Amino acid sequence: MACTVLLELQVQADKVDTLKGVFKDILGDTRAYDGCISVDVTDNQDDGSNMLLIEKWESRAKYEKYLGWREETGALEQLGSLLSAPPSIRYFDPVDA
Repeated sequence: MACTVLLELQVQADKVDTLKGVFKDILGDTRAYDGCISVDVTDNQDDGSNMLLIEKWESRAKYEKYLGWREETGALEQLGSLLSAPPSIRYFDPVDA
């Protein structure tokens, strides 16, 4: 079953453009990673240093495998250095409503 992942980031105010540049560099690999259906990056209209990535994955397990790979490559450490607070990751299942 597909899984929606919400990754919320509070970015250091002077690092927002840097983070957007990092995303431009790395999200091609994310979108090509096994199990990734889509990734959208959004800015909070009321707080320019708050970003939300809305991701769809074939399963939570595939996302967690991807996250492990990102940790191994050092990308998570790089992203973390641009944040002012720990990221929030939440997982959602679709509802037939």
